[in-house]
Amino acid sequence: MEVILAKPRGFCAGVVRAIAIVETALEIYGSPVYVLHEIVHNHHVVKDLQERGAVFVEKLSDVPPSAVLIFSAHGVSNAVVCEAQTRHLDIIDATCPLVSKVHLEVARFARAGREVVLIGHAGHPEVNGTLGQYNPAGGGAIYLVETIKDAENLEVRDPDNTAVVTQTTLSVDDTARIIELLHQRFPNIIEPHKEDICYATQNRQNSVRQLAGEVDVLLVVGARNSSNSNRLREVGEQMGVPSYLVEDAGDVDPAWFRRSSRVGVTAGASAPEVLVRGVLELLYKLGADHASELAASAEVTMFQLPGILKKQLANAAGGHRVRRFL
Repeated sequence: MEVILAKPRGFCAGVVRAIAIVETALEIYGSPVYVLHEIVHNHHVVKDLQERGAVFVEKLSDVPPSAVLIFSAHGVSNAVVCEAQTRHLDIIDATCPLVSKVHLEVARFARAGREVVLIGHAGHPEVNGTLGQYNPAGGGAIYLVETIKDAENLEVRDPDNTAVVTQTTLSVDDTARIIELLHQRFPNIIEPHKEDICYATQNRQNSVRQLAGEVDVLLVVGARNSSNSNRLREVGEQMGVPSYLVEDAGDVDPAWFRRSSRVGVTAGASAPEVLVRGVLELLYKLGADHASELAASAEVTMFQLPGILKKQLANAAGGHRVRRFL
């Protein structure tokens, strides 16, 4: 068995920043520190932070007054921010800066009186937060589109005064097809100056496309509720390669490799490299004799900690880094 590793894979800059925010808050304020929703979609990461004093909640009513509260990397709606402020919570925002960019786009389009079409998955925390950025005071609305069929059936109040934004972790190809259809239906629809699908999502999908031409089966390490991980599996399937989403080595079925001599391995943007190493160790036991890695440029994007935490760490020797998962 030959194993080929995708590159890039695993943690993106937004995930690194979000985990670092929780770690730093625990160092500064001590436990408990409360986090609204999973900080990132990976239960291994969440479990480790829980063991160190982070408390994950699904509603603000579970957070004591005046406690430290961190918003997850997926972002939250304006209503949630207002409620947290009303409860006098000490808020730290771990929203990925690329998600925040989409939030600002929605708010800007709303102020301009444009209706907004959001391409995304219903119920996903990022989508909920983005929908909650639209202020309908001008009489407009925001519409959620998940599929081509949704785009075909979409009816808006003002077809000549629309804009489109997207969830950051979608399939690049599927989203492009939906946007193309929206342009056909609403020729004056406006797109943001830069694509909303984040660089890390695009890079990992491109890597899977390259990998698919060289392997017989693909393993995607990532959580089942991780949008970007699910999209990686879908890209592999679309390329004609049997593709499996596994949370860790315990999900791997040896039967997948009985007729496979080349196995590709990648990881979603919220999956720590330690889980990839665990999968590799299992593949070695199943007959792999080595693992090579695709040639690709390293990702160099980095995001700063929020100012409130940077001030607290200004005099700390050595700074701060994510220790457990890199």
